[in-house]
Amino acid sequence: MTHAELWERHKAVMPDWLALYYEEPIEIVQGSGRRVTDGQGTTYLDFFAGILTNAIGYDIAEISDAVREQLATGIAHTSTVYMIRKQIELAEQIAELSGIPNAKVFFTNSGTEANEAALMLATQRRRSNQVLAMRNSYHGRGFGTVAITGNRGWSASSLSPVNVQYVQGAYRYRSPFRDLPDAEYIKVCVDDLRNVIETTTAGDVACLIAEPIQGVGGFSSGPDGLYAAFKDVLDEYGILFISDEVQTGWGRTGDHFWGIQAHDMVPDAMTFAKGLGNGFAIGGVVSTPELMDSLSANSLSTFGGNPISTSAAKATLDYLLDHDLQANAAKRGSQLVDGLRGISEEFLELGDVRGKGLMLAAEIVKPDDNSPDAATTAKLQQETKNRGLLVGKGGLYGNVLRMAPPMTLTEEEATEALEIIRDSFNTLR
Repeated sequence: MTHAELWERHKAVMPDWLALYYEEPIEIVQGSGRRVTDGQGTTYLDFFAGILTNAIGYDIAEISDAVREQLATGIAHTSTVYMIRKQIELAEQIAELSGIPNAKVFFTNSGTEANEAALMLATQRRRSNQVLAMRNSYHGRGFGTVAITGNRGWSASSLSPVNVQYVQGAYRYRSPFRDLPDAEYIKVCVDDLRNVIETTTAGDVACLIAEPIQGVGGFSSGPDGLYAAFKDVLDEYGILFISDEVQTGWGRTGDHFWGIQAHDMVPDAMTFAKGLGNGFAIGGVVSTPELMDSLSANSLSTFGGNPISTSAAKATLDYLLDHDLQANAAKRGSQLVDGLRGISEEFLELGDVRGKGLMLAAEIVKPDDNSPDAATTAKLQQETKNRGLLVGKGGLYGNVLRMAPPMTLTEEEATEALEIIRDSFNTLR
């Protein structure tokens, strides 16, 4: 069956709003290392890793063996009404890595569920439905997480279970404050935060939730130290800080294990998902015990933290730590940033190169006025695919190429990717 035939079947039974990449969508049927092969036999270097989910890469023996060992017991599922050894072992490890004193962990199936759980905890703890979020943010596709998503392209409904207000600071490239030095930029954003609290809320806000680097928003971020300055203000009001680490966790940013650590602060809670399972469905919340234990009703997660996913996640986390992939993310990220900035000197269409570690973005603009250029972005994404490289796309205006390869990326593969990207830009001439 061709991709075109499969696409016709897909359109007949899947929602219209389920977006697919490329002029002719592809099916990925095989993978090894950092490369995947589609249903028609074409192999690609993967620079999006299932939206940052295949953090270690494909066909990793240590992870596959851990899953097979669990399957061999005959137990794929028991539910959280029973103890699950791998779940406990993984929770202990994450709690220790979190830096949150006496941390507790709750597992879910996805980042959306993790953020929904965090919202439930924070609003219950503070007995308030008021939430602060960042402009240009994305936190999931659930009812609560859509409500706190500050990106119109991903906000499907104005209905909301929470009262949300948005603050400035996370998308600097098109911010009205973009030309300010870091310290002044932080100051005006802090002033805005305080003004939002004082003028648009009742004061007793439950939490502020923020991505240290915005994912769907185009890998954008404010200066390091922004969220530490925010937390000083939040602490005055007793407002909790939740760091959405669904995309920034597990050392991907290179300099730090958690994205929020770049801001030299410890949040009240962090949410996580994606890369932890290297393709297996897992997410969760790690928080202070006071916040985690604030629910006054029974709860559980039928599939969250199941034996298969936690076995895969524990093996993934051990592999990541044993091979110091955080350091590799820093090295290969630096190589890619240097290469992309070199390309930006040749092509004015590459308006901004940003990100950290192996979480990088190229914002594509119209050279005459620096306005967003979604059409050229789509062309470049297609051109890289035609040359054997898969990259993501995002940003508020759909004009950002997102690059987040597996953290096992080699120097040679990074060089190969840069050559493909340069060749793709050459098609604009």
